[in-house]
Parts: sequence; structure tokens; C-alpha cells
Amino acid sequence: MPVIAPMPAARSTRIPHQREGADEALAAGTTVDHLTETYRAHYRSLLGLAALLLDDTASCEDVVQEAFIRVHSARKRVRDPQKTLAYLRQTVVNLSRSALRRRILGLKLLSKPMPDMASAEEGAYDLLERDALIKAMKGLQRRQREVLVLRYFSDMTEAQVAETLGISLGSVKAYGSRGIAALRVVMEASA
Repeated sequence: MPVIAPMPAARSTRIPHQREGADEALAAGTTVDHLTETYRAHYRSLLGLAALLLDDTASCEDVVQEAFIRVHSARKRVRDPQKTLAYLRQTVVNLSRSALRRRILGLKLLSKPMPDMASAEEGAYDLLERDALIKAMKGLQRRQREVLVLRYFSDMTEAQVAETLGISLGSVKAYGSRGIAALRVVMEASA
């Protein structure tokens, strides 16, 4: 909001060097006609000022119109009618700042979007596949099942699997390849 000087207190005595017309202009502030003329004459420049501060045309127009309304409501406090344009400009700047602050705050407060969820059909299909895989795994030899579970479900390297099971690295590779081949046969048969 622009800095607008408070209305001077009514004085009972006049200062001798002031003219009578100057006293009335000072007390009256800017007139509605003067404010409207200034607004019409400088609307495009005020809109351009707002456009430099904001990014969309609708917001710029809203800010400029709101500036006119605010200065209009405080027009009696504008001491010098020649500074009406300065008040309008300052109000546009302040309202633009406020609009940007609201946008930034709104972006901060927006909740993060939910991750894409699988449909119920996809979930059911995944359960069927998992159940078929578990059933096929149960049909493997014990060592083949152990190697595949440690290697692919526990993300162990072949060396770690060999150390965990107490077998050689070559045995891990052999059990792994035979187990995958047996799983492929069973899974293709069930599909």
C-alpha cells in the first residue's frame, strides 16, 4: 500500500503566507475527476509496470484496477494532486509485490502430488504373478531356491552368496543358471 500522509488536522488559524485556495486544495486532496483522468491517461504505463513485475496479463490488470480503487478510497489524504500518478505507481508496485508473495506462499503450501497408483487390475495381476512365482520357486531344488533368493531377492553378489551358503563360486553360478532355467519352464507352462 502506498505511503499516504495523514490528513492534516483542522486549523482554526490560517498561516498568513498561504493563499485561501491553497488551504482548500490541501484540505480537499485530489479530486475524483483528477484521479480518474490520471488513471485513464496512464493506464497503459501502469499496466506495463505491473507486467514487468508480474507474469500474467490478468494479474496485471487486477493489480492496476486495485491500485485505482485503493488510491480512490484514500484520495482525500493525497496532499498534492500532482503526485496522484506517483501514488498510483507506488500502489501498483506494492500490490505486485503482495501478489508475488502470495504466489510463492501458495506454492510452498501446496501439498505434494500423490504418486501414481496402480489400478486394482494391475495389483491383482501382480499378486497372481507373485503367487505363481512363489509356487514355482517351491518346486525347485533346495540349493537352487537358496541361490536365487539370495542372489535376486536379497541383492547379493555371487561371491556373497557363495560365502553365505559355504559353497564355491562355480556352484553358485551352476545352481543359479539351472534354477532360472527350471523357473522359466514352469512359468511358461502356467502362462
